[in-house]
Amino acid sequence: MAKDSRLTVLGSCGGFPEPGRACNGFLLEHADYTIVLDLGYGTLPRLLASRPGGDVDAIVITHEHPDHCIDLHALFRVRFYGSDRHARIPLYCPPGVLDRLAGIEPDVDLSVVFDLTPLPGSCDIGPFRLTSTVLPHFVDNVGVRLQSRDLTLAYTGDTAPVPELAELGRDADLFIVEATDRPGEIARPARNLMTAAEAGQWAAAAGAERLLLTHFWPGRDRRASIAAAREHYKGDVIAADEGLILDL
Repeated sequence: MAKDSRLTVLGSCGGFPEPGRACNGFLLEHADYTIVLDLGYGTLPRLLASRPGGDVDAIVITHEHPDHCIDLHALFRVRFYGSDRHARIPLYCPPGVLDRLAGIEPDVDLSVVFDLTPLPGSCDIGPFRLTSTVLPHFVDNVGVRLQSRDLTLAYTGDTAPVPELAELGRDADLFIVEATDRPGEIARPARNLMTAAEAGQWAAAAGAERLLLTHFWPGRDRRASIAAAREHYKGDVIAADEGLILDL
């Protein structure tokens, strides 16, 4: 366990939020450094509750679907129209993310607020080495691995069940894995999302210490998702829940 490190769940739904919840988003705090992973529908108010003004050190967005990135636009407005001018926030994401958001705010250059580093790629972010892996989805999606001297966290974004997941989450202290369980998913001829059972399989293959399931399809029984993952993975299985704080 890394000293003074924690992950806060900002949102956990896939596609669209259930009442009282939000879509995918996480706040990682480690060694006095803060990183946001995804900002889907409804995540920004939860972030602002602990980080007024959206004061974070970096943001990583896995892909351009709005349930993972739309509140990045809301954060842009907080930073751009707020009374105080702020330094730009380093933003790591596939280029399509800002291209999509530019359609919402065409009259202002988003780079005024965000300092973009395109993914996939590898680079240093504060105490972490970030490595990203292209994973199959409906649009360009990157799985993200953040590794410091005493903490490794991996996050899939949205993906089909593919062998690259084992290396992405290899020996991670926490592996955050999409477990949509959308009805009929495993029968689809082209897979771009995963089930909770598959999340458990790949967490086991990676040898991850703990598994955090996320991106739950609205209406899904999360207890059933945990049970399905536990059939394949013997470590600690946790369901992402808004406001949940995990010590790392």
